[in-house]
Amino acid sequence: MDFVANSDRVRTAQSLVSGSRRAVALTGAGVSTESGIPDFRGPEGVWTRDPDAQRLSNIHDYMADPELRQRSWQARLHHPGWQAQPNAAHHALVTLARSGPLRAIVTQNVDGLHQRAGSDPDSVIELHGTLYETACLTCDERRGMREALDRVAAGETDPPCLVCGGILKSATISFGQALDPGVLSRARTEVEACDLLLAVGSSLSVHPAAGLVGLAARNGARIVVCNATETPYDDVADVVLRGSLGEVLPALV
Repeated sequence: MDFVANSDRVRTAQSLVSGSRRAVALTGAGVSTESGIPDFRGPEGVWTRDPDAQRLSNIHDYMADPELRQRSWQARLHHPGWQAQPNAAHHALVTLARSGPLRAIVTQNVDGLHQRAGSDPDSVIELHGTLYETACLTCDERRGMREALDRVAAGETDPPCLVCGGILKSATISFGQALDPGVLSRARTEVEACDLLLAVGSSLSVHPAAGLVGLAARNGARIVVCNATETPYDDVADVVLRGSLGEVLPALV
């Protein structure tokens, strides 16, 4: 069902947005696809086209396989996020925060595009970390990603931590790693307090992030799901919208 066919549902969603006093957006990779950053599980997703690429996001494979780490560093060096610009969906959420009820953005994305679009960094909760920093898996030293990428560009294939010599990776959460308890707690607090949850551009298949939808519903919040494909939480939602998020989100605002 396309965006035009959803017009009645759009009006219902608009009513929910305008009637909200405290909204939270839960965003996933689909928000950034129109900025040129491919998602993972969609029809043209990174893992759909190359199932083996999922190993790059597995912490156990990453730590055990030096060749995989070298491949990961090349992927980071050429990541489309470095050239990506915020799209209409990101800007719509900025507008909703400035003139409406949006209090927080809980994002599964690591690309920083919400902040670059103008969202208050203090209101953006990055569940899965950030691509803009590195983290040492031994001593937890955090540094800017650009420093490590410059080393890769200069010829280091698997740059070690400059403090302890340990394995470096991006400061993002891989499969097999736990989310930061403080970050997850903050996200849950915002979701428990909201009266409207906008689940945008997420397959809602990765937990604990996906479970925030059920948490909101159990606390009485209205749920609007905007995603290109079906999600496990569509039957919980008050409204489900399909279509380009660059069209859907501005329409809700």
